[in-house]
Amino acid sequence: MSKETPLLPISDAREAALFFVVGALCFLAALAALITRGTYTAAQAWGAQIEGEVTVQLRDTDRRRAESANAMVAGLDGVDSARLLSRDEVDEALEPFFGTGGMPAGMPQPLIIVVEAVSGDGTLLAPVIEAALLADGFDALVSANWQYSDDIKNLLSVLRMSALGVVVLLSATAIAVIAFATHAALLARRDIVEVLHLSGAEDRYIAGLFERRFWVLALQAGAGGAIAALMVTALIVFSGSQAGQVEAQLLPRLSLDFWDVLILVVTPVAAGLAARMAARITVMASLKETL
Repeated sequence: MSKETPLLPISDAREAALFFVVGALCFLAALAALITRGTYTAAQAWGAQIEGEVTVQLRDTDRRRAESANAMVAGLDGVDSARLLSRDEVDEALEPFFGTGGMPAGMPQPLIIVVEAVSGDGTLLAPVIEAALLADGFDALVSANWQYSDDIKNLLSVLRMSALGVVVLLSATAIAVIAFATHAALLARRDIVEVLHLSGAEDRYIAGLFERRFWVLALQAGAGGAIAALMVTALIVFSGSQAGQVEAQLLPRLSLDFWDVLILVVTPVAAGLAARMAARITVMASLKETL
């Protein structure tokens, strides 16, 4: 039994270049979506954490009295935990200002208590702590971290819009590239199209031939781009697991969970559907103009 010969010739070097371009665009789109989601998840977790924190800075006191203040704050209603930072922890927090050597010798060490609220909202707890410390004779500066959470929420809104713009731009670029490639392929195979017309083939049938060709090409290129995005994402996840605590908080929180896998699966399917749509519209419009 002889093998069926396709009506359109086997793909050439131009389609190989198109495969690379579509694969690269799918890789960038999938990676942008994954990193945006991971950054959004990390920022949400970080925002929820600092939203429930209250920072207490004690002034004009020694460490022994600071430990008494810490014990008193820990016993207040609404306080989940209170912890007086050690000198090493304070040096680490101030490292961006003083360098790895810590605070210069002779400078008074800041006495800082980090308080976790039971409700996850330190806004109402801060004045209670400040009043209790003042009544006990402590000079303290108490501040809730909710304002930083608001800054993070504003940043997330900008991040969502920017990521959506990037994905839309990459998708539009892929559709434009496929439309251009389809038109070039149609012109290169004009003789075959004319023969099909003389044989009684309708425009929809001819458009279907190009649709299937570019559907398969974009599906394969999209799968390759998604796999490349998966590899880069796995590298980021591995780097985050090897990084320190502070550095890990700055990295996108990528876990390759259900939604991450869904993004990777949808990428080639969306590329194939976009290529099919672009090929059909381009071929139908070109046939009406030239034939």
